[in-house]
Amino acid sequence: MTDTATAPVTWTRQPVRVGLVGAGPWARAMHARMLAAGPETQLTAVWARRTEAAQETAAPYGARVAARFEDLLDHCEAVAFAVPPSVQAELAPLAARHGKALLLEKPLALDLAAAERLVDAVDEAGVVTQLVLTKRYHPVTRRFIEEAQQLDVIGARSCYLHGAFLGGDFATSWRLEHGVLLDLGPHLLDLLDAAVGPIAEVRSTGDTRRWTELTCEHENGAVSQASLSGAVPRERALTRVELFGRQHELVYDTAGIDHEECWPILRREFATAVRTGRSGGLDAHRGLRLQRLLHRAAPGS
Repeated sequence: MTDTATAPVTWTRQPVRVGLVGAGPWARAMHARMLAAGPETQLTAVWARRTEAAQETAAPYGARVAARFEDLLDHCEAVAFAVPPSVQAELAPLAARHGKALLLEKPLALDLAAAERLVDAVDEAGVVTQLVLTKRYHPVTRRFIEEAQQLDVIGARSCYLHGAFLGGDFATSWRLEHGVLLDLGPHLLDLLDAAVGPIAEVRSTGDTRRWTELTCEHENGAVSQASLSGAVPRERALTRVELFGRQHELVYDTAGIDHEECWPILRREFATAVRTGRSGGLDAHRGLRLQRLLHRAAPGS
């Protein structure tokens, strides 16, 4: 039987013209490649603070290089962000005020106040938004959440571990400065909030640059744990969620999934949202919900 989430769908509308902000490793590896693949989207322009990097990102797809951020807005109807959270929080509200749909990264910003300003700008402009929570666009993740929501979960444990902070393209300055809570935290908090039930309280312990433990209390009385680290040497990142309840144990593990399956679904759903004018559940407001949880979990909060 064909999975409806992965079944090919004919795209009969005009492709959404998307401008990309950013030209770093993630922009090149995912955003530019995904948006240019179409048919739902077309990569029309790239802007980055380093013009040479923008040229390298745009050239394989025949996209123009914008000299200024404002110039990018003249050549697109939607803007995708692949930049540090502080830059996204600065520029996304400007794009929203110009009526552009937004494809946003997590976290929305480095702090809650900036995230709230971004979402306020989105609401005032009434633009469509979508959040790049990568795993949420994989069929395996969606089946896990659907099954989990039918269970009476009393407890859960989870982890997201990798070694990117030890060196390489993704050992970027904002990640090394602000640590694993802001980088990996949104993914696990989102999964636990969706699969176990809304998180009422969350607290953290540990070192956000080495290993952080989160304890979540859910509105339904369940308790969950999340272990986060970007400083353990692994060839491949490990994301695992184990749910325990009165029926049976349910396990989600990304070891066997191909993340390439996420991108066509993300692209199609973003383009559909733009063409229909309706954001889905994975939008800026979901990002703000996660940002509020991150704020509560931050050391000293």
